Parts: sequence; C-alpha cells; structure tokens
Amino acid sequence: MSEKEIDESSGIETTGHEWDGIKELNNPLPRWWLWTFYASILFSLGYIIYYPAIPLLEASTMGISGSTNRGELAVEMQAVESARQVTVQKLDATELEDISADAQLGRFAMAGGASLFKVHCSQCHGSGAAGSAGYPNLNDDDWLWGGDLAAIYTTIKHGVRNDVDEDTRDSLMPSFGADELLDPDEISNIVEYVLQLSGREFDAERVADGRALFADNCSSCHGADGKGIREFGAPNIADSIALYGAERAQLKTQIYRPKHGVMPSWNGRLTDAGIKQLAIYVHGLGGGEKAKAE
Repeated sequence: MSEKEIDESSGIETTGHEWDGIKELNNPLPRWWLWTFYASILFSLGYIIYYPAIPLLEASTMGISGSTNRGELAVEMQAVESARQVTVQKLDATELEDISADAQLGRFAMAGGASLFKVHCSQCHGSGAAGSAGYPNLNDDDWLWGGDLAAIYTTIKHGVRNDVDEDTRDSLMPSFGADELLDPDEISNIVEYVLQLSGREFDAERVADGRALFADNCSSCHGADGKGIREFGAPNIADSIALYGAERAQLKTQIYRPKHGVMPSWNGRLTDAGIKQLAIYVHGLGGGEKAKAE
C-alpha cells in the first residue's frame, strides 16, 4: 500500500492526481454542505412520491397527492365562471337599451364585447374596428343597416347576405354593366353625378345626363338625394365614405359589376348575452346612434 502524500505548503493530503507538476489537494467538503446535499436528496425523493413528477409517454406519474397545476387552475376558472354567470344571467334578463344604465353591467358588457370583438370580428374589421376595402369602418357614423343598438344587434345576430340565417340582412345591387342594363357611357355619366353629390371633382358636361340616369336607375334604393335607404341596405353615396373605394375608376367598377360582402350570422355561434355585449361595444366605438323615437 502506497504512503499518502502530504502537500508541504498546506499540510493537506493530495489525491494523487498531478497535471504538469500541479497536484490536487484532497480538501473535504464542509459538513454543513454535505448535510444540505443529503437533505435535498431526501426532499426530492419525497417530492417525487407526493407530487406528479416523472414524465411518461402521454402523461406523468400522479403522486399520492393527485394535485396538478392544471387541476388547480380548472378549479379556479370554474369559480370565476360561476361568479361570471351571475352577471351573464343578469345581462340576459336586461333589455338591450337598459344595460348601459347599470354602471356595473355596462362595464361588464363593454369589456366582454371588446374581448369577443378581438376573437371573432377583428379579422375582417381590424383590431381597431377601422375596417378596410370591403369591410366597414365601425368607428364612423356611416351605417348601411342602422347604427342604433337594436340595428347593430340585429346585424350581428343575423349577419349579411349569408346562406345560413333566413333573417339575414339582404340586398343586391344590379350589375348594370355586366348585365347590359346600362352602357359604359351611361355608367360614366352616373359616376360623374355621384362625384358631384359627394362634393368631389366631376365632369360638368356629363352631370345632367347622369342625374337623369340616377333618378331612373338608382334613386329607388339610394334615395333621390343619394343619402341611402337603410331598409334596403343601400349606402349613402353623397358623402366621402365608400366601402369599395370612392375614386372614379372604383365607382365605375362597382356600378358595372358590384361586389357584395358577406357577414356570418352569429346566432348560435355566440350566446344572446355575447351578441348583446358585441352590440354595446360596437355602438360605443364612436359612431353609435340613438334609437329612433317611436
């Protein structure tokens, strides 16, 4: 048996390892560190036995506690949902026009509507509800079917031009050019008259003919003044807002072969309380109107 080597400088036993003349001292670990290390091993063993810990192919060992973070979250969420249902039931029982009169219920409806909008509506109308070509801006006061709470609620509930809901909002503008109801020159005349109605530059030589053609072909839906008729979903064309563009070429295209947008029916996809929340949120964006007096 070889004699243990003692380092001359420190007086500590070496391990016998040497690298390029450098020898390793065999310093023992502090006892407090060793006891802490042993305790952590015992703790980890107890943890594995008590809590879910060891990953398996499709789950993990459950431990004797049977407690998981997901399970605790589910319990907490159930408690939150139970508390929320009290307010939802109150929302269901309250008339749409009376919801905002209750400050707490109004805040709940606005917050819920904002959340629902982000999930279900922002894909088309944008996160800020400003819309884009073919998708209405919900922040302004230009409404095809009406901007009071009841009208917005109906539009959300039944949608527009979908083939699912028999009560969907429905209107179709004729294809005046594609179906040869008007020739290109007549369409150009109408466009110039529409440009005049909306306060933009126009060809004065075409306006007189355009006015007559508008009266014969367009006024029955858009009104004699071009301000639209909401019962038909006919837009106001006397302002500067146009769903598919207000430039001369865009107007010609829309008259020649109009585009017709489709909005899904949310009846059945969302609860009635959810539709109420969305209606209140959209109404509160800035363009909401007061209900018409009976």
